[in-house]
Amino acid sequence: MTDIDRIAPPPPDLDLRHLGLGSLEGSAEDMWIDVIRQMDTVYADLVKSQTALEQQHGELAEAHDFIGSVLDAMTDIVVACDAGGTIQQANRALETIVGETEQVLLGRSVVDLFVSAERDAVRSAMADAGEGRPIDQREFHLASPDGEQAAISLNIAARHDGDGRLAGLVIVGRPLGELQRAYRELDAAHQKLTQTQEQLLMSEKMAALGRLVAGVAHELNNPISFVFGNMYALKRYGEAITKYLEATADAPRDPRLDALRDELRIDRILGDINPLVEGTLEGAERVRDIVQDLRRFSSSQKEEPEGFDLVKLVHTAADWVLKAQRSKPEIVCDMPEKLEITSRKGQVHQIVVNLIQNACDAVEERDGACITVTCGKANGVVRLTVADNGPGITPENLAMIFEPFFTTKPIGAGTGLGLYVSYNMAVKMGGTIAYSDAPGGGACFALTLPDEGGHGE
Repeated sequence: MTDIDRIAPPPPDLDLRHLGLGSLEGSAEDMWIDVIRQMDTVYADLVKSQTALEQQHGELAEAHDFIGSVLDAMTDIVVACDAGGTIQQANRALETIVGETEQVLLGRSVVDLFVSAERDAVRSAMADAGEGRPIDQREFHLASPDGEQAAISLNIAARHDGDGRLAGLVIVGRPLGELQRAYRELDAAHQKLTQTQEQLLMSEKMAALGRLVAGVAHELNNPISFVFGNMYALKRYGEAITKYLEATADAPRDPRLDALRDELRIDRILGDINPLVEGTLEGAERVRDIVQDLRRFSSSQKEEPEGFDLVKLVHTAADWVLKAQRSKPEIVCDMPEKLEITSRKGQVHQIVVNLIQNACDAVEERDGACITVTCGKANGVVRLTVADNGPGITPENLAMIFEPFFTTKPIGAGTGLGLYVSYNMAVKMGGTIAYSDAPGGGACFALTLPDEGGHGE
């Protein structure tokens, strides 16, 4: 039985014309059934509309939850307020900064969240945004519960309803601490990239310099060989001439020859010829050693370790440097009489020459100029220091003293390669060069190297 079958017929005294149904063309029961059927159709439409409404409400709630989860996941603060600035919605980032939940914040004025000194500026910015002038990256400060001020970069934009009327404002702010951290990371990455590019460029320059030095050293070898050969021949000729003239001194004297001998200062020449030849040979040997150092610098081959006396090497290096100095500083050597080590002699010699040369340049034309050299060995490690009483190294230059082509000397007075080459030589030998301020002022460079021949004193 249907719901219609269960409905009782209308009372006999019911006048259906009062229901707006017009004249009754049939039995009253049939008319009543027709009315009920129409009511059932309307009810079904209502149920269908209710179902659709509930479905849309569920979708709306789901969208609301999704938007809320997205807002809470954002590190930027997001605040939605009405046209008067009353908070209608806020995300978790804002709760974290101000120390209050969204339920507490709802209904409050968004202006009250900022420090009192900036509230008028915030109101002005919100008014501008409401008039269609978006606010981009304005810096303001939120008041945090611990009394600190949280700096944020603020963006404000208006939101409108379906009719285009101003409905409120959306405020988005990014904490500047996060921005500053990102900027620092970006800056560090940029500096690292720049440094890597400079190192690559410097490697190319040093490779080109090495090829140039190799070519120059090769070209110098031939004339140096000629000089050596000729000077050794001159030395033999000088000895032979001296021996002959000394032998003729016992022969009968001829006054004319004696006068010519005095005029040509033959005796003085005899006294000078051997020292002059010896000095020229010594200079040629120095040039040869320099060429060898240049070839060693430009070559990828490693020098083999050998045993030598470090004290003797230091004295030789100091003598070489002092001979080329116009003003000669006092060099104090606080060293043992002899210190045998095993290392790469040529490279150690070049390092010591560079360190003493730099010290001499630092104290040039300085009253009481003094350079102190010390060396010792303990537990298989050799340590040599070269200290001066010059001006020292300024703090802003400390980070660059071992960089290639860096020099504080006047243009033309230095290449800036001495410490760079020395440092790299020391590192390749397993050691290092370190700087420290000398006692009483000045610079002190310490060379440490492993003794490749053994341990002990």
